[in-house]
Amino acid sequence: MRTCRLRWPILFASVLLLDICGMAQAQELEGTWKLVMRKLPDGTTLRPPAVLGVYTAHNGVQNLNVLWHTPEGNPASFARASTYKISDTEYTETLLFNALGEGNGKPPAYNLKGDTEKTAVTHDGSRIAFQLPFGEPSVVFEGDKFTATLEGPKIIDYWERVR
Repeated sequence: MRTCRLRWPILFASVLLLDICGMAQAQELEGTWKLVMRKLPDGTTLRPPAVLGVYTAHNGVQNLNVLWHTPEGNPASFARASTYKISDTEYTETLLFNALGEGNGKPPAYNLKGDTEKTAVTHDGSRIAFQLPFGEPSVVFEGDKFTATLEGPKIIDYWERVR
């Protein structure tokens, strides 16, 4: 009987600790971020206004907008709105919509399917890393900076939190 009385506080503390870890993970993503630099596969570095981006995450809802120019000089853009959850071990995202304008004179392509995908989260101290779902970049959040790396061809975006 005494063992049962001790298990409940331990179980409650464990669940509370898992919730706090999840909140700490979410706090690392929360805020408004601006794109400060993009490194292209050939080593070229682009900075605003050649590439522009804003990412906002708050209370499980996020919005991403990025604008760049194609090699031909045409403006191209990507926008995404979604909901997300992050825990100590898993990142889950549900797409509300995304739009890709490839700068080729055609209208943007839209995705309104509302798909949900999950990926694994790794962390080391304040460093949180995971692959974004839907074939998007892998990201590493560390304090007030994060990087988004898209493979093949490799493009790295560098972001800073706006305070």
